[in-house]
Amino acid sequence: MPKGMPILLLSAFALLSCALFACSAMEKELGAEGLLTGGITLPPASSEPGKDETPEENAVNRITITVGDRTFTATLAETEAARALAGLLPVTVTMKELNGNEKYFYMDGSLPAEAVSPGTIRAGDLMLYGSDCLVLFYESFSTAYQYTPLGHIDEPEGLAQAAGTGSVQVSFSR
Repeated sequence: MPKGMPILLLSAFALLSCALFACSAMEKELGAEGLLTGGITLPPASSEPGKDETPEENAVNRITITVGDRTFTATLAETEAARALAGLLPVTVTMKELNGNEKYFYMDGSLPAEAVSPGTIRAGDLMLYGSDCLVLFYESFSTAYQYTPLGHIDEPEGLAQAAGTGSVQVSFSR
């Protein structure tokens, strides 16, 4: 073994131990999910949504969306973008009309995008187009576009009427 190698190995071991201790301490303080989300936590994914969750845990991934004068409850998606959006709430924006099926708003900043091709958009879907365009769909249709899922209005009945035909004020809150 070359001269100085034991000191190098010992130094590397000490550095690794300190790093592991620091991460462990941070994890205890923020929780494992908090490390990944900047302190915004959502319950871990479950094979059956709502199963084995207390009402308090289930409420963590719920938001309220007010479109015009109608209020809807939505469930956030299990995505980094949804967690980042939750950290920005409450917020009220004026969403513009597009294609007779959606309302959109370009944000000043970006959210972490992980776009997928949903194939079908459902009325009530809340998506991110690109990294900075918040989209609320009020009609169902097929699409080839890619979006990052943010959430879905649990019971979207009446959403199209609330959205109307032009721009509309939309509030998102916890």
